[in-house]
Amino acid sequence: MSAKPQILLIEDNREVRLAARFVLEDLGLAVEEVENPVQALSFLEQHQPSLILLDMNFELDSTSGQEGLRFLRQQQQLGNTIPIVAMTAWSHTELVVQAMQLGAVDFLEKPWKNQRFEQVIRGQLQLNKLKNKSQALQHALAGDAKAVLWRSKAMQHLMTQLEVMAPTDANILLTGENGVGKSLIAQWIHQHSQRAAQPFISVNMATIPEQLFESELFGHTKGAFTDAKSDRAGRFKLADLGTLFLDEIGTLPLAQQSKLLRVLESREYEAVGSSVTEVADVRLISATNANLELLIAQAEFRQDLFYRINTFTIEIPPLRTRPEDIELLAEHFIKTHGQRYGKTQCRLTPTALNQLKQYDWPGNTRELGHLLERAVLLTQTDEIDPEQLHMSTPSQPSANKLPLITLEQAEQQLIAQALTNTAGNKQQAAELLGITKQSLYRRLEKYALI
Repeated sequence: MSAKPQILLIEDNREVRLAARFVLEDLGLAVEEVENPVQALSFLEQHQPSLILLDMNFELDSTSGQEGLRFLRQQQQLGNTIPIVAMTAWSHTELVVQAMQLGAVDFLEKPWKNQRFEQVIRGQLQLNKLKNKSQALQHALAGDAKAVLWRSKAMQHLMTQLEVMAPTDANILLTGENGVGKSLIAQWIHQHSQRAAQPFISVNMATIPEQLFESELFGHTKGAFTDAKSDRAGRFKLADLGTLFLDEIGTLPLAQQSKLLRVLESREYEAVGSSVTEVADVRLISATNANLELLIAQAEFRQDLFYRINTFTIEIPPLRTRPEDIELLAEHFIKTHGQRYGKTQCRLTPTALNQLKQYDWPGNTRELGHLLERAVLLTQTDEIDPEQLHMSTPSQPSANKLPLITLEQAEQQLIAQALTNTAGNKQQAAELLGITKQSLYRRLEKYALI
């Protein structure tokens, strides 16, 4: 099995395929090329790539996108879960909306800018990786499996709340630490709502450049600004009649908060460059690991926006507060990764299980899944012992051992330590800190560390 994620490129233009291959291979990815959807279907019968790049036009014509839409429809009917990014030189709002409604996760205009191309590919691969590594949480939230994977009263109470709130159309705010599964819970709410048959559109607010905020959320018309070479549908348009998930909403700058508030209050918006008012018929779910009430007190988050997004607030408990769930989650992760890597007999030794229960889990369920995947790969026998876990001895927190410094000083120290531990790799440092790369850059600029 190749260690590299595999990309299936469906494109009839040889020069475009070559340009894409250069970028993808520079990213350390394996590339398989086919010239049309028919060849792609044959390939998919035998292989499971990590991502599909789909040109929308082939022999039928060069502008309608009907062949690409037909392929998306076929994959939807087959229950394909491989993320598909649509590509075309003839994009228009209607085609983008149709493609996203049929399951495309994003849209690239040709000729693309390599920075945008890389951002889309990296983002979708990372999202797919997290989804695969969080299968335990997905199954637990899907229905009957919750009785198997949840023992804690905290999670049983959470599920009771979700079952009441999901069928309503009320806005929901999900809070909790990084790694507790906020995005997966948002998907569960959508799947159990009256909008389940409509699109679920997810946006990470921390990754949107401030100057592109309106374009990303509300769309733009051709010529609205320098790089606007065609009409582009915003996320509110793509989520029409469905659910819009705004992740990391606490990172939204104040100037953009007022623009979002206006849409939530009036349900109306205009695409950049357009005078046509459109109606936003979406169910809003937001998520944050920040203390929004503290940000309000510091005048960094609008109180009126807070009231708009938190009709219901769901706090997802961290893993360290429910140690009775660790054994069941660990067994499920080991089973999942064991099947993936051909080690189906793997099991934890009592000593290793005890070590898991004693650990504080700052990265929560996500960290547990990462750690056990590595352990499954490392073990040479059917048993996973502390040697394969590679966990440090848990330290007992003590308030007396913490230096009395400001929050800004503490943040600077953590950033410097993360960069040291990752040899200056900013992407890895951001992941270690539990923030996006863009958020890390903002902090580096704030503290003049670059």
